[in-house]
Amino acid sequence: MLDRTFCHIRGIGPKAERKLWEDGFRTWQDALDAPSLPLSPNKSDALRRNVAESVYHAEKGNAAFFANALPTSESWRLFPAFRDRTAYIDIETTGLGGPSDYITTIALYDGRDLRYYLHGANLDDFSSDIKNYDLLISYNGKTFDVPFIREYLGAPMEHAHIDLRYVLASLGFKGGLKNCEKRLGLDRDELEGVDGFFAVLLWYDFYNKGNRKALETLIAYNMTDVVNLEHLMVMAFNLKVTTTPFADSLRIPSPNPPEIPFKADSETVERLRRKASFGRGW
Repeated sequence: MLDRTFCHIRGIGPKAERKLWEDGFRTWQDALDAPSLPLSPNKSDALRRNVAESVYHAEKGNAAFFANALPTSESWRLFPAFRDRTAYIDIETTGLGGPSDYITTIALYDGRDLRYYLHGANLDDFSSDIKNYDLLISYNGKTFDVPFIREYLGAPMEHAHIDLRYVLASLGFKGGLKNCEKRLGLDRDELEGVDGFFAVLLWYDFYNKGNRKALETLIAYNMTDVVNLEHLMVMAFNLKVTTTPFADSLRIPSPNPPEIPFKADSETVERLRRKASFGRGW
């Protein structure tokens, strides 16, 4: 989809882009090869220069160039071109970012390998590992995860970034990650009802009481988040591409999810749910 995109070019909005498509300029190469374009001479020259620049940055794998140029609602177009260097990320924390709050776990999935990083163990490894990727995909990560990682780990996190919160909202899916998953048919099984607040309870049940099953449940929850992000990204891409002339040729098959190596402990979940409902302290 990226090489069929013109709306990242200054002066080319959605209507102008669609007009180019309708007039047969479906790809960057079409625009470069055409003896004339349905634009003024100045705009035609500018378009060709910008398309040539886009080809250069695409060949160099410079996702940030396009992320900076595309409207946020169109960031989904980055996905296929940079999928093999994409990291789906999600963090769990002890709070919303107060002075005493910290990251408890980070999950990272790249479509092949599924990893986690744990407070007090290997959390610092994330800062070096994330350098291997050009594109981040998250849900609300621009507002929460990435700023928290920068502050807590000191990692620059200057990657191109597709925040599915905004992409899905533009498709009518709002109300948080779990609500979007439900509406799009993703089931969390034994993790149903577990959310970010509950993740804090799981952490302290492990940290204060040594309940290893609580930690395994937390990691399973965190990993499920990032595995589901790939599903949501593919779904969002396929829904978005239906609004273009390229739906039949660019549709992406549903991904095969990896096996998550940790399982939620239903007894721990139910016990913490009962305590939370009674408002007991920690």
